[in-house]
Amino acid sequence: MANMNVKPFITRGPYRLIKIYKKLPLIAGHKLLYTCNLRCKMCPFWRRKDEKLLSVDEEVKMMRKLADAGVLFMGFEGGEPLLRKDLAEILRESHERFHTSLVTNGILLKHRINEIKNYLDYLFVSIDGIGKIHDHIRGVDGAFEKSIEGIKVASQYVPTAISFTITRENMDEALKVVKLAEELKVKVNFQVAYDYSTADKLSPSHERLKELLESLLKLKIEGAPIINSKEYFKAILDSWYNSKPWECKPWLTINIDPQGRIVLPCYVLNEYNGSLYVWDTDIEDLWNRYDWDTYANCNKCALSCYLEPSLFSWSNFSMVKERIIDTIISSLV
Repeated sequence: MANMNVKPFITRGPYRLIKIYKKLPLIAGHKLLYTCNLRCKMCPFWRRKDEKLLSVDEEVKMMRKLADAGVLFMGFEGGEPLLRKDLAEILRESHERFHTSLVTNGILLKHRINEIKNYLDYLFVSIDGIGKIHDHIRGVDGAFEKSIEGIKVASQYVPTAISFTITRENMDEALKVVKLAEELKVKVNFQVAYDYSTADKLSPSHERLKELLESLLKLKIEGAPIINSKEYFKAILDSWYNSKPWECKPWLTINIDPQGRIVLPCYVLNEYNGSLYVWDTDIEDLWNRYDWDTYANCNKCALSCYLEPSLFSWSNFSMVKERIIDTIISSLV
């Protein structure tokens, strides 16, 4: 294969040498289902009806294909993954192959953490404000209290972070949530809401967002428990306010829908509609003939699962640690 640019990487789990080619995904995100027990205003996914979900055997078939393609990091999300009774089995299979993370709203976390704690390397719990603000955005009274209870219990066993989606309705809550993370002794990851066609349009105003991003960057530099890299905030500020776009590399992440179909080109542009079944696809061939260059200067979203890997360089170890190992796969909602 031409232009291979091979770089070695030793995986965790069954230690083996994997060749990472110029165009192959390192990170996988998989929605286990669309069904959710919350009704988040900015989310389109709970509004979709689930088709027949993958069995554990089908999930394993998917994972084998991803591992063969060189994927190192696996992130599970929904909907609400904890609604799946077979979640522990799925996570166990993933943990044998990948560095495994989970995104949850935390409502059921207190009651299910013992089933899954041994199969997770990182846990993200969505919090979008303090108290009633969170409940308002998430559409269910009492959600905040249950999610905080889940964080308190889960963080005793699994490295845990709050996932905060910046919307026009909770911008004043962002700094409060940094303080909350400090109090809970967890970290926090930020991302900017994207306006999906089938959800409420809650993306923040650009002028107020600029002030918030600058404040979060300052806190990051000062040592606040913020997962996002300094470069994450700088890239958004440069692109959206100074016309200096980052080069987006969506090919570093492969997303799989609840039926096992590959989502192309990325999570947001076709609003998570999959087409090709992953187990029927030659991922290496697809990745190296797909027209990724079309999306290099997209910059339409600031999801950290795309922006962080796009900024990362293998030659800088601190970037490898902060943006891949520490960040893993941030909130996809």
